[in-house]
Amino acid sequence: MPSYRVRAAVGLLQPGTDPEDVLPEAVAVAQDRVVVEAFDLGVVRGEARVTIRFDAPDDPTARQVGWAVLARLDELADISGRSVTRRFGARWYALRS
Repeated sequence: MPSYRVRAAVGLLQPGTDPEDVLPEAVAVAQDRVVVEAFDLGVVRGEARVTIRFDAPDDPTARQVGWAVLARLDELADISGRSVTRRFGARWYALRS
């Protein structure tokens, strides 16, 4: 089964959002739909970045999962640098809309 990844830089949180809830809530959205392989909240060039890697049967399903995760993140915080990618070998390639 192909491996996919959704990423977004997280900026200012919406009022009432606990910083510790951002990653678990994003992961929960993905886990409701697919098997989550890994997840991380890291700091890249001074920005917090959420990364969730998951298995999906095909690109359309992965796209739906990625968009659902990004929509939830957008409800919790200002996000930028959004991407949904598929792994081929050792590289990640953007999914086409």
